[in-house]
Amino acid sequence: MLLIVCAVAKELAWFAPPSDAEVLVCGVGPVEAAARVARALAIGRYTTVVNAGIAGSFPGVAPVGQGVVVAHESFELDIETGEPLALPHGERTVQRADSDPSLVAMLVERGLPAVRGITVARVTATDATAARLAALGAQIESMEGFAVLRAAELAGVPAVEIRGISNIAGDRARGEWNFDAGIAGLRTAMHLFLAAPEASR
Repeated sequence: MLLIVCAVAKELAWFAPPSDAEVLVCGVGPVEAAARVARALAIGRYTTVVNAGIAGSFPGVAPVGQGVVVAHESFELDIETGEPLALPHGERTVQRADSDPSLVAMLVERGLPAVRGITVARVTATDATAARLAALGAQIESMEGFAVLRAAELAGVPAVEIRGISNIAGDRARGEWNFDAGIAGLRTAMHLFLAAPEASR
């Protein structure tokens, strides 16, 4: 059974889930996503989690309307200067979660570009913030990706993040935000995933 996760219902309003898939609308942001996906995985039996939604691309990475697969997501859990938190007994924060490599490879083979994501709790609205996040190695931003992948990782369930690009992250006045174009890219990516033998449930 597939668990297909989106932040808001409109992202998958076009989608008719097959009989072996369920859609979970998790809400916006990393806290809602982590809590609701963890709960779903605790009470249900799923073979794969798919995080499906729209995302912003940093300049020069992917055009609006492009579908992408996110190879891994990062999340900032550090000091504002970029230094790691000084935790007792050598403990470390978890700041990266990966999509299942075999699913990423399958989608790349079918024509989707693989990108690196960063999960944010506020939408980037300035060029300065976009440049800072891009300097960390991020190519796209979402608000749920890390949370969904990490919840699946802790539950021992393979997961993959699929996105359609809806805007170019940066100055909000020039961001070209286009929800419908993002959904078109997501539809293409989801079609490629669901048509693949590797996605068999």
